[in-house]
Amino acid sequence: MTKRANAKYKIDRRMGQNIWGRPKSPVNKREYGPGQHGQRRKGKLSNFGTQLRAKQKLKGYYGNISERQFRGLYEEAVRLTGDSSENLIGLLERRLATVVYRAKFVSTVFQARQFVSHGHVKVNGKRVTIPSIRLKVGDVVELSARAKELASVMEAQASPERDTPDYVEVAGGSIKLTRIPSLGDVPYPVQMEPNLVVEYYSR
Repeated sequence: MTKRANAKYKIDRRMGQNIWGRPKSPVNKREYGPGQHGQRRKGKLSNFGTQLRAKQKLKGYYGNISERQFRGLYEEAVRLTGDSSENLIGLLERRLATVVYRAKFVSTVFQARQFVSHGHVKVNGKRVTIPSIRLKVGDVVELSARAKELASVMEAQASPERDTPDYVEVAGGSIKLTRIPSLGDVPYPVQMEPNLVVEYYSR
């Protein structure tokens, strides 16, 4: 069961952007925010507001990760050597649910989390039900025999909505993470600013 209790497209409308690039997004028709005062003119955001918006957008894109989990990822990204914002993207892209989504076995990142939770995938031959588990380069993710026959899986794979990035190798019902991507490698439909997320948490 997905943790997202509210309508996920409210994230799109709050941001004023179609963050998953989906044709069903209400932003395609209504670019103003949700609610009674959504059409009011928006003032210029402060530096803090810009950083907060960048954090909300990135967190929402990956299935509305909890604040505790997201901050934990930031803290780990800062501890790693190299650029903290690039490290943060690498950690997010290594999550099992994200890799299943990138491989086009599901239509949305929310479905990916539910798909893993329901026991439809194995990692290196072992059944895994934790969507946030982090993969290493070379790990092999396989779909269960039952999952391969699900109509939703076939539909997602046939969809022309998005392509599989080159750092995820798909062969039949298995997926392999071939390398850790950098920000420029990730096919975000909108601009993500992980540097502002780092600034938000480090202030």
